[in-house]
Amino acid sequence: VQLQASGGGLVQAGGSLRLSCTSSRRTSSNNGMGWFRQAPGKEREFVASIGWNGGRENYSDNVQGRFTVSRDRAKSTVYLQMNNLKPEDTAVYYCAVSRFAYAGRDTTNYAYWGQGTLVTVSS
Repeated sequence: VQLQASGGGLVQAGGSLRLSCTSSRRTSSNNGMGWFRQAPGKEREFVASIGWNGGRENYSDNVQGRFTVSRDRAKSTVYLQMNNLKPEDTAVYYCAVSRFAYAGRDTTNYAYWGQGTLVTVSS
């Protein structure tokens, strides 16, 4: 399974970006998917996840209320709408496919990872 993430870029604080991640295999439509991020010098951290049918959304406290995860199963694509971006959101964002129907915060739940897309938020 290959995951292609896109949509990153440079944005000013308070702005918005929408990340997309498309899976090469339709069977990923039966699995939960998630977004993680890694800032320079920091460990990878959980951002958001969504279940196989679009339910069971889960967010980190840092992004709750600002980010929204969604998916289009027909397109094998998961999205991350990021609003009111802050400089501390600057990171490489990774999408991943869970081993299970529902994803979560634990990286060991995920079997496949994308290459990452860089989000830079200027102050």
